Amino acid sequence: MKPPIGRDTRLCMSLSARPGNAGSRLHNRLYELLELDYVYKSFSTTDLPAAIGGIRALGIRGCAISMPFKEAVIPMLDGLEGSARAIDSVNTIVNDDGVLTGYNTDFVAVRDLLASRAIDPATPFLLRGSGGMAKAVVAALRDLGFAHGTIVARNREAGQGLADLYGYGWREDLPDTGAAMLINVTPLGMEGPQCDSLAFPQDMVATCDVAFDVVALPAETPFIRAADAQGKSVISGAEVIVMQAVEQFVLYTGIRPDPAAIVEAAAFAHGPALAERIKAVIGASSGAV
Repeated sequence: MKPPIGRDTRLCMSLSARPGNAGSRLHNRLYELLELDYVYKSFSTTDLPAAIGGIRALGIRGCAISMPFKEAVIPMLDGLEGSARAIDSVNTIVNDDGVLTGYNTDFVAVRDLLASRAIDPATPFLLRGSGGMAKAVVAALRDLGFAHGTIVARNREAGQGLADLYGYGWREDLPDTGAAMLINVTPLGMEGPQCDSLAFPQDMVATCDVAFDVVALPAETPFIRAADAQGKSVISGAEVIVMQAVEQFVLYTGIRPDPAAIVEAAAFAHGPALAERIKAVIGASSGAV
């Protein structure tokens, strides 16, 4: 049985512009299943330095970092793990006795999800976005050997810089034709003012083979719904958020949950449909569930 919350309970948290419940539900369900004396809570902030200072001062064990803080948080940390340093983007903070280290578990999650689909690295891609999450996705694509891609970003400095770093093309606006793999790493389709926005035109969706949207809320964005309806292979942001959260869980607790616990926690946090997708991903990456 999980111990009751007390003075020895370790707190983990998340910082996001738009806090949700899914991360809290997944982490807390894993704590319950593994009987760990931890609790997880999501927060937002308008004072990032004070929030990071609070993590250090209060001994908060770990913190997930979401938009728009993934790059802004870096100067406030004591060090970066290799992937976070290479990507220049942090989505996870681990607190070891007041020493804050930044990690990037988005990179691991995206790499594993792409690998689980067995997509040919010769597949050309078109990616919209140039922020912190885009850096993780592009790094994962390069790590898997994808050689033909274009970054679409209106921010010339960020977009062209990201493309040049990994040897891809850059353009300011969408081209007239799409690519075999379309990847959205912008807020288009996210809950809020842009919830009805389609990340790529319908004609591009119709001609692609793979649709990948990192937006997690909702799990099925207009882009994912359009691709799913046409029988495309899809990777959703909800899948990314589960897989990266598992890697965060390992960093915070030192324990890797067994596949059955991951699937059960995913079902608890996101529903049975997503849990089945996670089950397939774990099976592809580990050989069994």
